Amino acid sequence: MLTLDITLRFPGFCLQVAQKLPQTGITALFGRSGSGKSTLLRVIAGLESRATGRVAYGDDIWQDARHFTPPHKRGLGYVFQDTRLFPHLTVAGNLHYADRRARGLPGPTRDEVTAALDLGPLLQRRPQTLSGGEQSRAAIGRALLTRPRMLLMDEPLAALDEARRAEVLPYLERLRDRIGTPILYVSHNMAEVARLASHLLLIDAGRISHAGALQDLLASPDTISALGVREAGAVIHARLAAQDDDGLSQLHTSAGPLYLPRIDAAIGTSLRIRILAQDVILSRTAPTGLSALNILPATVTELHSGSGPGALVQLRTGDELILARITRRSATALDLAPGTPCFAIVKSVSVAPGNIGKDRAPTAKL
Repeated sequence: MLTLDITLRFPGFCLQVAQKLPQTGITALFGRSGSGKSTLLRVIAGLESRATGRVAYGDDIWQDARHFTPPHKRGLGYVFQDTRLFPHLTVAGNLHYADRRARGLPGPTRDEVTAALDLGPLLQRRPQTLSGGEQSRAAIGRALLTRPRMLLMDEPLAALDEARRAEVLPYLERLRDRIGTPILYVSHNMAEVARLASHLLLIDAGRISHAGALQDLLASPDTISALGVREAGAVIHARLAAQDDDGLSQLHTSAGPLYLPRIDAAIGTSLRIRILAQDVILSRTAPTGLSALNILPATVTELHSGSGPGALVQLRTGDELILARITRRSATALDLAPGTPCFAIVKSVSVAPGNIGKDRAPTAKL
């Protein structure tokens, strides 16, 4: 595990983190701008020598009161927001630079990284001729070819528009599922985090407020103050079961069928679906005569009312937990309480494409 117990003070701000990070999959560090995300990444990388405390990777002590390992000896890969590709080298040259420096270290080969990120058509081009999405893929490839113990990614898609971000996300899903390198992924975009991460750290004002499995934290009403009510929404697992003639995809979930606009994937593909709390409507009885196709039987597990007119309802549907954001008046009218059976209604078109991603493929590996 990566173990942190550090403090870094600036005028008007203090980063203070005591946390253990799992060394599997993608751990997302999520928070608002100025919360300390990038600063914490720099501390881990050894780029903030003013930080005090302890940083350890397994049995290797990178920093304590007597010792400080410089960045180039920590065995980390770093992907910055601005990619920082060498402008005088082609994509092939950038990859070769990292590959040469890491010669002899275990990890994916240059051919494997090139194939995983579809870099073949870009190899002879220089960074200034690439689109933002292509530059991001090349920068990620170069970082992977340093054969790092861990890959640090500092909002790598923040500079991209929505279309370019959608272009790159499938490649990140592919890397997550095919390589064994753990990734610490910094973002303030919850749609990205929900698609990619298996673990989640929520940071606010320099402190970790919540840490745990992504699916558990997103389904917990306790994290809403850290996420914001508009970001409230849980992730469920699904399998693509059929492509219907009317343009809908039929998904199999533990709660029953779910119909969404056509998803471009093979039948049998494992998916993760983020359902926003504001897109869930509740009914005490099985509704009829509705245009909504997705009506899932559910049971209330928690009910949280805020100081305003809203209420957040946690529901178990099948093996999954989801959230519904309704008014307190509606919660009272429906007589909702833990244990109350009800039905969760989700409009098919309310689930945006950006909230649908491929789930981890457990058998694939580079």
